[in-house]
Amino acid sequence: MEKVRWKRKGSLVAALLLMFFIGVSSEKIPVSNPRELKTSLGVQLNTKHRRLVVMDNGLVQVTLSNPEGEVIGIKYNEIDNVLETQNEEDNRGYWDVVWYEPEKQGSYDKLIATDFKVIVQDENQVEVSFTRTWNISLRGSLAPLNVDKRYIMRRGVSGFYFYAIMERKEGWPDVDMDQIRTVFKLQQNKFHFMAISNDRQRIMPMPEDRATGQPLAYPEAVLLTDPINPDLRGEVDDKYQYSSEDKDIRVHGWISSDPPVGFWMITPSDEFRSGGPNKQDLTAHVGPVVLSMFTSTHYAGKEINTEFRNGEPWKKVFGPALVYLNSVSSEEKPLNLWEDAKRQMMVEVRKWPYNFPESVDFPKRNQRGGVFGQLRVHDRYMSNRLMWADSAYVGLAAPGGVGSWERDSKGYQFWTKANKRGYFSIKNVRQGDYNLYAWVPGIVGDYKYSANITVRAGSNINLGVLVYEPPRKGPTLWEIGIPDRSAAEFFVPDPYPTLANQLYTNHPEKFRQYGLWERYVDLYRNDDLEYTVGDSYHAKDWFFAHVTRDVGNRTYKPTTWRIIFELKHLNNNGHYTLQLALASATDSDLHVRFNNPNADPPHFATGTIGKDNAIARHGIHGLYRLYSIDVPSVLLNGGKNTIYLTQSRSRSPFQGVLYDYIRLEGPPKT
Repeated sequence: MEKVRWKRKGSLVAALLLMFFIGVSSEKIPVSNPRELKTSLGVQLNTKHRRLVVMDNGLVQVTLSNPEGEVIGIKYNEIDNVLETQNEEDNRGYWDVVWYEPEKQGSYDKLIATDFKVIVQDENQVEVSFTRTWNISLRGSLAPLNVDKRYIMRRGVSGFYFYAIMERKEGWPDVDMDQIRTVFKLQQNKFHFMAISNDRQRIMPMPEDRATGQPLAYPEAVLLTDPINPDLRGEVDDKYQYSSEDKDIRVHGWISSDPPVGFWMITPSDEFRSGGPNKQDLTAHVGPVVLSMFTSTHYAGKEINTEFRNGEPWKKVFGPALVYLNSVSSEEKPLNLWEDAKRQMMVEVRKWPYNFPESVDFPKRNQRGGVFGQLRVHDRYMSNRLMWADSAYVGLAAPGGVGSWERDSKGYQFWTKANKRGYFSIKNVRQGDYNLYAWVPGIVGDYKYSANITVRAGSNINLGVLVYEPPRKGPTLWEIGIPDRSAAEFFVPDPYPTLANQLYTNHPEKFRQYGLWERYVDLYRNDDLEYTVGDSYHAKDWFFAHVTRDVGNRTYKPTTWRIIFELKHLNNNGHYTLQLALASATDSDLHVRFNNPNADPPHFATGTIGKDNAIARHGIHGLYRLYSIDVPSVLLNGGKNTIYLTQSRSRSPFQGVLYDYIRLEGPPKT
């Protein structure tokens, strides 16, 4: 009966919510905040209750379980607890780790602490610590980690900071950790509007809508068949549709309309995340849930899991991040809360690294160093002069091979974006030994500086002019795509109208729609993709994903794409080169053949690669792979030629590759 009553007024509710949210002005937006009245209040800490720790600065009151160290209550403005009170106390605000010993099944460890300690307590700041110490008797039941969870409340800050120090001692058991994160679950009856960027905001379904919906090809995707808000009927909901690149995950959260309150996750730095600036991860989803993902295998697979072998010791600080709350009056637009959250995010970014965390494992600004220089590109087939590495991504990460930063999750990473002329400055780097890595949009491959770099406190290392020589054997004969580690420039089809998410209608990230892999057989019913160099245009004629073909009854078969091109003058004495860059791969084995579709073995094969799952999870890229394929002239013809690309593995619709860039080079010029 309750659901019927809601559904009768669902359209009206949606209409009122939309009227309530839209119409944000570009002018300076006033946000009424109790901060104006209460900043004079000092921070209070109450530990009188044996099982609770309460921090209060007059703006926000946070209640933590003692000694477990979980967030069980957040009182703000007119809301006694913004967290879901229908949940058990240990299912509201918490850390967790997905872990397992090799060859064993994975499990969640919520990092429940066993000891509580006050680190700082004065009128300007409270910092508290909840710790857990591992020993061999806990093997198999808890992840082999020492854990120190910290919470900080400061005077005048409308929220609280949190971070954790995780440590393994030498000789501890082998372990894999696929995911480290924090989770906050908000009140379902209040927080209905989610915002993760300026152009990715919407009224969200309710958890009940997913429960009554139609499951699709995997559990995360559900078709909303009978939602409480009827305006959402016929849409697909999937948490992976709201993923973002780490470099863009700075602020995201939810808005309550009654009262108008915002709950935001603000992450001012990427230094403690894994996989570099372009690694994709989850942000927020139906629940309402807010996540802070520190490490995960999403869009990368096990190649990026946090793996320890042979008793390897390790210590890392995750965070701090800020849970920020804000409010407006009932006369103001609730989306002003998003604008205010963005401003607060910029404040936090400017303050990084923070000077107030008390752990000796979190270095302050004066305990860090920097590296600067200029990156240029030398490719004699593109220019006789050194070229600027325009907008290059330049970073410091753990020493390793070329491109190893993309698979690193144990160490810290520090990235910046070079300016138009390739000048870069990497600031606030922790002391340690690093390699310098880079990649340049529009240029194929990865750069690595030849020497290790040791950063010390106060150092500011000038590397001067660095020159990247990208993979190149000869002049470009033709190319497909743009070397930018993404398949976004290729043809992304519209979703089936019955399986759409309206947020992504006419949106630049249309690739986040559900079921696009199924559209391939609609476009290529009888024959696979054929691309003719010179006649085709890649953005229209090259499908974004090389997927399997559905032949019915849950059966799939490999697909072979053809590239047709002319060689007017074949050099019989030289070798050609095919530069083939992949933006993603999922359980694939790509075979390449030249002018003979039946060549056995193929002229080149990648072998089985990839667990990115970017096709199913609506990602336009995963891990980058580059193959420089030698092509003897005997494999080519003067005149018409055909390259056959076969993705040979075909057990599911999600196996396949996303191409980044393909280039055929002629023999080297002397």
